[in-house]
Formats: sequence, C-alpha cells, structure tokens
Amino acid sequence: MDESRYPSSPDTIVVFTDLNCSFAHLAVHKLHEARCRLGLEGRIWFDHRAFPLELFNRTVNERPGVDSEVAVVGGLEPDAGWRLWQGPDWTYPVTMLPPLEAVQAAKRQGRHASEQLDLALRKAFWAQGRCISQRHVILDVAEETTVVDVGELAADLDTGRARADVMAQYEAAREGRVNCSPHVFLADGTDEANPGIRVDWVNGGFGVGYPVIGAYDPTVFERLLGHAASLL
Repeated sequence: MDESRYPSSPDTIVVFTDLNCSFAHLAVHKLHEARCRLGLEGRIWFDHRAFPLELFNRTVNERPGVDSEVAVVGGLEPDAGWRLWQGPDWTYPVTMLPPLEAVQAAKRQGRHASEQLDLALRKAFWAQGRCISQRHVILDVAEETTVVDVGELAADLDTGRARADVMAQYEAAREGRVNCSPHVFLADGTDEANPGIRVDWVNGGFGVGYPVIGAYDPTVFERLLGHAASLL
C-alpha cells in the first residue's frame, strides 16, 4: 500500500480533490452530510489533499467544461449550492493553486479549521460565484468561517508555508496513484474514485461535449463513513 495516499490514522478519510471540480463539490457536500447524519462529527475527519487539475492537464480548467457540468451534476444534489458563473469572463479563476494552498495552510490550525475552509471555499466558488484565486477573497472566506485565524492564514500564504505540501500531494497522486478528483482513501486501504457516480461524455470531451450520468448511488457516502467508523 502506497502510504503517501492513505491516512495515518483510522479516524481520518483522505479526500483528493480540486476546488474547481463539480464532482468533487458534490462528493465533499455528501461526505459532510453523511458524517452529520451518522453522528460522526468529531470522530471522523476529512484530510483534504490537492489534486490540481491544472497541473495534470497543463491548462486551465476551462469554463465551458465546468458550465456544462453544473446543470447535470448540480441536479443530483441541489442542496450543495450551484449556479452558473455570472461575472465577466476575465473574472473567472484561472488557477486554483492559491486556495488549495490555503486549505493546506489551515491544517496548522487544526483539522476542523482546514475542513471548514475547504467547504467554505467550495461554496464561495460554486454557489456565490466568487473568484477564490485571489488572496483577499480567500481571506474573506476564511473570516466568514469564524473558525480560521485569518492573520495566521495570511502570514502562511505570504510566506508560502504550505506550497510544498500542495506539490508533494500532486506528486503523490501522479502516475495513476490517484485516479481523479474526487478520490477518497481509508486507513485500511479502501478507496473510491468519484464515489457513486458513473459518467460519460457525449459529442466530445470536457469543454466540448456534455456529461451524461450513467448511474448515481448517493448511499456510497454513508457506507464509506460507516466503514471508517468501524476501523476506530
């Protein structure tokens, strides 16, 4: 088992994602929802790790592809919060590396801080249409969580303290070791790529065609959380 992908303790689920990934937004929403429903908050934690699509693909995550997913993926779980980008094209995030770095930096303040910042950044982008690439937006979102020390986070961003963590996670995910965003890993070696969803693209790939959901099983998230709890 490649330890670089797996949690170091059974009370943790590793979640590899990009912030600009609709399937990841759905999965993270469902993981939080399932954990709450099962009464596992404070017992099972999410260790968010970076799967930076822009580095894997060597290009920006194109807005046409993202927009084509919103109605399809958003329709599966409307409560996660979705809307099409309303701002001018030049305000659309060109990179997700700064907010991915912020989530890693927040781990220095504890697992809860990192989880809440990750979740808030997703909602800021997907539901509120905010450019989370920008430093001031990241810090505004952090302040809105009420659990992140914004001054400490700003200092960590300005010194690049967590930048190496993002790159190390990227390296750990390369060469097929992590299949996609999202991909979750449990301490006993259990893993699930794009949990519960089978998707195909019609009339072209991402950014050209459109996605068709072949199957969706939302119960997978409770099964993953339940299995993680059984390892405690």
